[in-house]
Amino acid sequence: MLKQRIITALLLLPIALGGFFLLEGGQFALFIGAVVTLAAWEWAQLAGFTAQLQRCAYAALVAGLIVGLYLLPALAWPLLMLAIVWWLIATLLVLTYPDSRRFWAGQSVRLLVGLVVLLPAWQGLVILKQMPQGNALILAVMILVWGADIGAYFAGRAFGKRKLAPQVSPGKSWEGVYGGLLLCLLLTLGLGIYQQWAVAQVLAGLLITVVVVMVSVVGDLNESMFKRNAGVKDSSNLLPGHGGILDRIDSLTAAIPVFAVLLWLAR
Repeated sequence: MLKQRIITALLLLPIALGGFFLLEGGQFALFIGAVVTLAAWEWAQLAGFTAQLQRCAYAALVAGLIVGLYLLPALAWPLLMLAIVWWLIATLLVLTYPDSRRFWAGQSVRLLVGLVVLLPAWQGLVILKQMPQGNALILAVMILVWGADIGAYFAGRAFGKRKLAPQVSPGKSWEGVYGGLLLCLLLTLGLGIYQQWAVAQVLAGLLITVVVVMVSVVGDLNESMFKRNAGVKDSSNLLPGHGGILDRIDSLTAAIPVFAVLLWLAR
């Protein structure tokens, strides 16, 4: 399994880095759209579709909506605002699972949730790319998510006692969340000192870090909740040794649109 994970990572890493940081404009939007479309194919299974034709039809729908969003950029910010509302709702759904299941157990509702999870993630990345220092901003949100995950892993193993959401993901603890958050705050503070940010900029950066890290945790738990409901361990086996695309981007689907909105508000 470890060998398989390493081989997959080595094959995908240059593709991912090239797609995220070398492509621009429509090529970048197309690359991210392809990733999101594959994730939509996986989400269809979490929504209860098992037939390949149904899953491909849902993926095609998401691809078509992405094209529409690209052609109608005025819809970008309303879509991101909708994402903010969804992730607030998702927080409540995760914390009250399995009681919350009655609100989203219907297949049509789960399909709609997939749209609200995936489309704003695509839109957020496109907007970040268009901002000054777009590549640096994309890297920043990725580092926050990765840092939160790494810090949570080690802090959880060392100190984890209080379960975060035992009905959704029994392995996660509040101590892990705090450890991940602390690591990300230190990274942000270190960047602020290195870049000689003003005090107000440092405080804003720390506040954004707190919000992005916490919502990234919700993104992870949200996918875990839908996988548990569907009775699957991984969203797919598209990435041998790593599970599916959703398993790799679940935290980012929440963090990216929230990060984009916070940066827009901070301007």
